[in-house]
Amino acid sequence: MLLQRMVTLQERQAELLEEMLQQQISQQKQRQSELAAWRKANPQLADKCRKAAEALSKVHTEFLGSIADEIDDSGEDMADSEFMLNEFVDRFGPRIAHLNGVLQMLAQLGSPHPPAK
Repeated sequence: MLLQRMVTLQERQAELLEEMLQQQISQQKQRQSELAAWRKANPQLADKCRKAAEALSKVHTEFLGSIADEIDDSGEDMADSEFMLNEFVDRFGPRIAHLNGVLQMLAQLGSPHPPAK
């Protein structure tokens, strides 16, 4: 009786997971469709976004290098002092978070059309 109930619950869980997967696939297809329509309606802007993403990617790489240098120079101090760690996060955290967001947006808007399946 207990095993039968466990099997029934596992089957229901598998059904729910399948529904969730189908919903995610549907949302992803909708998003891709919207992006494709936007790119088609704004081809020059999509190209500008692609070029901007490429340029900003170089800036992003340099900024990550400076963050790595900072960690290399003061990593031990950050490990020993919460104040130093907080200073580091305050100094670099918001900038890298915003830079990542802008870079991701530009990359998505400027990405080429995905190949047809």
